[in-house]
Amino acid sequence: MTTVTELLEQEDRLTFTRFDNETALALGEHLLAEARARALPVTISVRRNGQRLFHAALPGTSADNDAWIERKSRVVDRYGHSSFLVGTQFREKGSSFEADSRLDPDLYAAHGGVFPVIVAGVGPVGTVGVSGLPQADDHAFVVEQLTSFLAR
Repeated sequence: MTTVTELLEQEDRLTFTRFDNETALALGEHLLAEARARALPVTISVRRNGQRLFHAALPGTSADNDAWIERKSRVVDRYGHSSFLVGTQFREKGSSFEADSRLDPDLYAAHGGVFPVIVAGVGPVGTVGVSGLPQADDHAFVVEQLTSFLAR
C-alpha cells in the first residue's frame, strides 16, 4: 500500500523546469506510445491551466473514462496534489473522500490516475492523467511515465 509520505515524495521529485504546449504534446505522445506498446485500455489527458492540450482514448475505453479523468482532474486542481494522494489522505485518517470532502462525487473523484504538472519555482500548472486501469495502476503508470519523460 502506498503511503502519503511516498506520494508526497513523488510530487517533490517529478517537477518540470517549464511546461508549454509543446511539452504537453510531447508528454501526451510519450504516455500514448507506452500505453500502445502495452496494449493498455486507457484514456490519456494532459492539461495546463484548465485547457486540454492532449487527449487520446485507446481501444477498450469509453466516455466513462473521460468522465473519470475530469472528476479526478478537478480534485488535483482543487487540492494541488495527485488524485491518489488526496484519496489516500482521507483513507489514512479513517474517513472517505466521498463522505467527508463535502464535494459532489459526480464532479470530484479522489481516485488514482491524475497527477499535478508541477513547475519548479511556480507550483502546479496543470494535470496529466489516465483512466482505465485500477486506480493504483493508473497512478503508477502516470508516475512511471513522468519519471522516464523527465529523465530525457
